[in-house]
Amino acid sequence: MRSDRIKKGIERAPHRALLYATGVTKKSLSKPFIGIASSFSSIVPGHMQMRELERFIERGVESAGGYPFIFGIPAICDGIAMGHMGMRYSLPSRELIADSIESVALAHSFDGLILLTNCDKITPGALMAAARTNIPTIIVTAGPMLSGRLRGKRLSYVRDSYEAVGRFKKGEINEEQLHCLEEEACPGVGSCQGLYTANTMDCLTEVLGISLTGSGCALAVSAKRKRLAYESGERIIDLIKENVLPRDIMNKQAFIDAIRMDMALGGSSNTVLHLLAIAQEAKVSLSLDDFDRIGRETPHLVNLRPGGDYFMEDLEWAGGIPALLNRFNDFLFERSTVSGSSIKEIAQKGEVFNNEIIRSLDNPYHKEGGIAVLTGSLAPQGAVVKQSAVSEKMKNFRGKARVFDSEEEAVKSIYEGRTREGEVIVIRYEGPQGGPGMREMLSPTATIAGMGLTESVALITDGRFSGGTRGPCIGHICPEAEVGGPIALLQDGDEIIINIPARLLNINLSEEELKKRSQNWKKPPSRVKEGYLARYSRLVGPASQGAVLK
Repeated sequence: MRSDRIKKGIERAPHRALLYATGVTKKSLSKPFIGIASSFSSIVPGHMQMRELERFIERGVESAGGYPFIFGIPAICDGIAMGHMGMRYSLPSRELIADSIESVALAHSFDGLILLTNCDKITPGALMAAARTNIPTIIVTAGPMLSGRLRGKRLSYVRDSYEAVGRFKKGEINEEQLHCLEEEACPGVGSCQGLYTANTMDCLTEVLGISLTGSGCALAVSAKRKRLAYESGERIIDLIKENVLPRDIMNKQAFIDAIRMDMALGGSSNTVLHLLAIAQEAKVSLSLDDFDRIGRETPHLVNLRPGGDYFMEDLEWAGGIPALLNRFNDFLFERSTVSGSSIKEIAQKGEVFNNEIIRSLDNPYHKEGGIAVLTGSLAPQGAVVKQSAVSEKMKNFRGKARVFDSEEEAVKSIYEGRTREGEVIVIRYEGPQGGPGMREMLSPTATIAGMGLTESVALITDGRFSGGTRGPCIGHICPEAEVGGPIALLQDGDEIIINIPARLLNINLSEEELKKRSQNWKKPPSRVKEGYLARYSRLVGPASQGAVLK
């Protein structure tokens, strides 16, 4: 066992002395040592219930003959960090999480890992660590939140808090109604209720095969979630005995299946960043071209919020990820999962209980997948849009640029009612290097949606969009403004051409004009000059390659 290096032999007497100090018995020294990385936090709603899940994992490990050790990893709530400098830390925290797990797991020679995660960057960071350390690992996600309720209407976090701000600014609701919505939108623990980044990544973790069957959608408040935690604790011992490693599970075929299910789900555009980053750690070649190719050939079958009106609880009760896999059984690869069953065996057992929540291949919501990759004179290295949340009218759009050099400037303009129909709001210097940290733009996009402008105004950025964004919002523009990409050269009034069906994002300017502007462009001073973000800015790569550290 890997842990023998810290517990066997005469020269390890000092190591055993410290292990005894933790309460480990002599008999337990012969058991596999299991590290349980927990992202419990009492400020993150999706992680509040993890103390109980930790106990169920521990019981499972011990019942199967292992010895559990819990250690902590950081967790940031994107919703709370949104709209201010806190969001600069969200994407960079993914790297901290991966590094933390790697450091603790390898320093203590754990035989296996169970990574207890849930929200936006924590699950991707855990997957990166699993692929990097490549010791037997199971991911346990903590599950989605129940929908809110107000006067018989179901509520969700984004539409009934962030978009409600736009409705208030427009005069559709008063302050008392706004406060009612904010109190009822999130009724308790769990990740936010739609196919935002957290839940999309939880679903894709199940598709990748690195979490147990049913983990993607089981509700945070359910006993099923506790059983999955317990069973994961048991199963990790089998994986150790069989020497089943994360890179055996997360191979190229697994990533192709995950992208396909992402397209069918209409998941968050952030999954592009995360799958690219995880694939690099797993030594799998993956590119934006893979997303575009698979997206063109995969129909969109599930339409949850923000693009649709259904919730994660609806997907769970309709059969969950196994049911969706069943729809695509003929397209899936024959490959293994941590459950012991192949992905095709899981798909064959999946059953759809609601044909509207999980539509059939011949009756999709859209003929193409939820995410489209655009290129053109404004995004030579690519940009990403959640096309399943864009109306047909806005998929082909021309508009005059309104340029802002930060999210704050754009939000101030939108709040003051200065946004006009036919405009393309440009938010730049918010990329991985320029932000730094590639902030999500939920405040401006949700306000635009709340003000009823998604049919007349587009928004583009070298930053990111929340999984809760809907409307013609294009992010991840590469190269970013910080390195002098074309988005840095835009001026108010420039015509921007968006053609999602043709996968184009262009500026209506000549090459000569762009070259002239490029020669006159000067890189602005760095926003952050010290601390982690300053180091991150110097080391982070482009969004088109997953925004991983060099």
